[in-house]
Amino acid sequence: MRIDRAAAPFVLLALIPSAALAWAGVWWGAAAALVLPIGIGLFFRDPDRSASQDPTLVLSPADGRVMYTGVADATDLPADPAGVGRDWQQITIFLSVMDVHINRTPVSGRVTHVAYQPGSFLPAYKPESGRNERSEIWFDHDGTPIVARQVVGILARRVVCRLTPGDQVKAGDRLGLMKFGSRMDVFVPTTATIAVRLGQTVRAAETVLARLLVTPVGQ
Repeated sequence: MRIDRAAAPFVLLALIPSAALAWAGVWWGAAAALVLPIGIGLFFRDPDRSASQDPTLVLSPADGRVMYTGVADATDLPADPAGVGRDWQQITIFLSVMDVHINRTPVSGRVTHVAYQPGSFLPAYKPESGRNERSEIWFDHDGTPIVARQVVGILARRVVCRLTPGDQVKAGDRLGLMKFGSRMDVFVPTTATIAVRLGQTVRAAETVLARLLVTPVGQ
């Protein structure tokens, strides 16, 4: 299985106890200590996924459990770079440390805006974690705006977004990752039909989060 390159510094650091025990001749301890770097490496696992290219579908950008669906909180809306006031529906996904943390694009289209915002590091499963450090990625899906928001948690102290404005992407492409337990918000138009329920387990690039009202122009 592929391991994301972001794992390297964490795995190397976790190897130090095992290396020290091996140097001291404590071979059983060195072998036991390998559990830590192996576990950290598996956290950064990057499995292949097959994504539908149906333009009416909004796919999950993350593995995890749905912790909210419905009208977006008016106090925590995406920061619209055009200054346009929009009404949104929101799906929030909580990622535990056991979930795959590679994030993927929810739709095909063009990346129009990427914004990093510093903040707090509250547990990602709490509603007030909307104040946490985050990265927002805006997609133009043939005229339909879709937003994915990476939010850190109490353990996840950094989000990694590898997209830049102007990038052309396909649904299910890798967009980055969040290091350790965290949360992902997805914002869709109010005309979309939410296709997941509270508490449902979802898989990035495979689970349909919402269905758009019409096929985008040009598809």
